[in-house]
Amino acid sequence: QVQLVESGGGSVQPGGSLRLSCAASGSRFDINTMGWYRQAPGKERELVAAIITTGSTDYADSVKGRFTISRDNAKNTVYLQMNRLKPEDTAVYYCHAGVDFGLGYLLDYWGQGTQVTVSS
Repeated sequence: QVQLVESGGGSVQPGGSLRLSCAASGSRFDINTMGWYRQAPGKERELVAAIITTGSTDYADSVKGRFTISRDNAKNTVYLQMNRLKPEDTAVYYCHAGVDFGLGYLLDYWGQGTQVTVSS
C-alpha cells in the first residue's frame, strides 16, 4: 500500500503563488509516475502536471508557463509550484502516484485532496 499526504493548499489572490507538496510513504517498490490532478465544482477531474522517475514532465495547456512540477525521488515527494494563479485555477488538487509492483502495469494511488482558491 501507498499513502499520499498533501500539503500547501489555501487561498490566494489572482497573480499570486502557491506551492503544493505530496509525500508518498509505505511502498517498497518503484513509484513510477507522480503528478497532480484537479477537480473544480461541476467539472471532471483533469491532469494538471505529471513527472516520471527520469524527470520527464507533462503539463495541461492551461498551466504551461505558470506551473512547475518537480520531484525528489529520494524522498518520494512531488511538488507543484503554481505562479500567476488565476480564478479558473480554483479547484481541489489531488496528488497521484502510479506505482510499479512488478505486475506489468502501474497501480494508481490518490491523496485526499487539497483546496486551492484563487479569488480577489
